[in-house]
Amino acid sequence: MHINDLSEHVEAVSAFYAERHDIDRTGDWFVLKLNEEVGELTQAYLAREGQARDKGRTRDELETDFRSELADVLAQVLLIARRFDVDLTAEVERKWLVWKPS
Repeated sequence: MHINDLSEHVEAVSAFYAERHDIDRTGDWFVLKLNEEVGELTQAYLAREGQARDKGRTRDELETDFRSELADVLAQVLLIARRFDVDLTAEVERKWLVWKPS
């Protein structure tokens, strides 16, 4: 799936969730929500690596938690980019891919 298509699907889910739970998705909300998701990713990573409590979860559950939180972070980044009209493909090309070895 192309990143723009993924972004559209993520936006639809986020908008539905916000409407259902009466959330005002302001610019601040988008950025603060990313911070929340990064915190959850960090917690999942630490548990996966044995550096935090596993809360009784199995190795497979810890791996699933880590992967899920990584997806949440990506989804939130896509939402922020949409909110602020940032073409992530162009920005990655500009910022990262200029360093790609020939």
